[in-house]
Amino acid sequence: MEHNISLITTLAGGFGLALIFGFIAEKIKLPALIGYLCAGILLGPATPGFVADIQLAAQLSEIGVMLLMFGVGLHFSLDDLLSVKKIALPGAVVQMGLATVLGMAVAHWWGWSFGAGLVFGLSLSCASTVVLLKALESRGILESMNGRIAVGWLVVEDLVTVLVLVLLPPLAGVLGGTPTAEMGSDPLWYTLGKTLLLVVVFIVVMLVAGRRILPWMMMQVAKTGSRELFTLSVVASAIGIAYGAAALFQVSFALGAFFAGMVMRESDLSHRAAEESLPLRDAFAVLFFVSVGMLFDPLVLIKEPLHVLAVVGIIVIGKTLAAAALVLAFRYPLNTALTVAASLAQIGEFSFILAGLGMTLGLLPQEGMSLVLAGALISIALNPALFALIKPLKELALRRSALARKLEHREDPLAVLPMSTEHKYLKGQVVVVGYGRVGRRITRSLAERNIPFVVVEQNRERVEQIRGQGLVAVTGDSAEPDTLIQAHIADAAMLVIATPDPMNVQRMVETARALNPDIDVVIRTHSPDAVEMFRKDGLGQVFFDEEELARGMKAHILSRLSPPAEAASKAH
Repeated sequence: MEHNISLITTLAGGFGLALIFGFIAEKIKLPALIGYLCAGILLGPATPGFVADIQLAAQLSEIGVMLLMFGVGLHFSLDDLLSVKKIALPGAVVQMGLATVLGMAVAHWWGWSFGAGLVFGLSLSCASTVVLLKALESRGILESMNGRIAVGWLVVEDLVTVLVLVLLPPLAGVLGGTPTAEMGSDPLWYTLGKTLLLVVVFIVVMLVAGRRILPWMMMQVAKTGSRELFTLSVVASAIGIAYGAAALFQVSFALGAFFAGMVMRESDLSHRAAEESLPLRDAFAVLFFVSVGMLFDPLVLIKEPLHVLAVVGIIVIGKTLAAAALVLAFRYPLNTALTVAASLAQIGEFSFILAGLGMTLGLLPQEGMSLVLAGALISIALNPALFALIKPLKELALRRSALARKLEHREDPLAVLPMSTEHKYLKGQVVVVGYGRVGRRITRSLAERNIPFVVVEQNRERVEQIRGQGLVAVTGDSAEPDTLIQAHIADAAMLVIATPDPMNVQRMVETARALNPDIDVVIRTHSPDAVEMFRKDGLGQVFFDEEELARGMKAHILSRLSPPAEAASKAH
């Protein structure tokens, strides 16, 4: 009877070992993902003992890929990407190109074919969404400027990788692999044209019909009041659209699920959909990582240690240096360059998907998959250490290197106010830190009352836009004295901190009060714990949400800057 319960034994073994090793990984301050991969290694044929059903595990991992990509699409924000497009788009493309070239170079040195080297290099070029988001969240910098750049960069990498997943099957024959049955013996130009046409048709169908039908369907299900039906509709949509995309349009499950998530994001129920489907997505994501671990041959660490070292060098050193150099080239500060570089110095789920597709198409040898897995395990394990090194590395560089000091304090036209700035913006003004949704509300309210203000924003693209609207703004890290000095904080009437980044609030307030002891401070936060901490430390007036902040800010400004009678009339 044992052969009849292979699904149950595979699930029991996969979930049980993943729990044990995931727990151990978390206890030693490593991402749980490493534990899941280790569980897969123990269940795989390369290690002694019980061997799970690889064919079943492969199908379960396909469901994991669908739900992973669905989650990526559900959280994909075009607005977030556009806010950092000038650095994220060229930065991600150039970094991926450099990593791919380095991977191809070492693969050629090992005697691999061009196609194998291309798939191998691409697999080393894309970072893990899961690892990056968890790393940023755990450090409280996901919504900071550095976090937005890293996430935008990652989104571009994901989009490029999705495009590669679409184009790789029709190109397999040319690259020396085995074309899929759907490709037939048609000419390459016809196959590529047909593939791209089907992808375009699928995207149009999803954006035109899907974004209307799917949210409407979700709303009808939600009206029943049944939680299990709603969860079922979310999962059925993700897997059904992924399967339909593959069956009707010959595109990958990954692309279909990604667009299902993107379309569902348009619904007012997107947050609920994300919350309700999260346990199932996490469960199948675990099975995906376990199934990937089953393909790993630990002997590669003994047989090919130099190959493994080269792979880790490309991921941890090559990608890190490339990302840091590109961020600095776009005139961002050293701290931003180090944070983005550390965020991207690892590989994960997309690398496994790409490498797996390369093996299926006969392009990538088994050794290539093992090397990609070894690189992922080691780079993910090293990632927390890289984040921990950001602060000491920055301090050491600024202390020892004249070039680092020059890069940190180089002349930037957006980092200083123009000489033509009117005097009213230099004395008695309000300094607003952050120009996101809350910051825009605040400045709009100030403009309506003709109260002068200066915006401080780390995003250079936003500063360009703000100045294009005729407003006054400077770019830079608001926790640094030089940036606040450029905003003339010494003569300002009020400091409004509208950024959700809690890490630098205390430094901002201390710097501002050192330069202007009498300045009023208004702080926005979305963390109840931060509210108590900031109030206890006496940092200023702290407001918890947008509505409270808007009301409190208005009262503060009117009481401080308007005549008493006028303030009383406006307050009503």
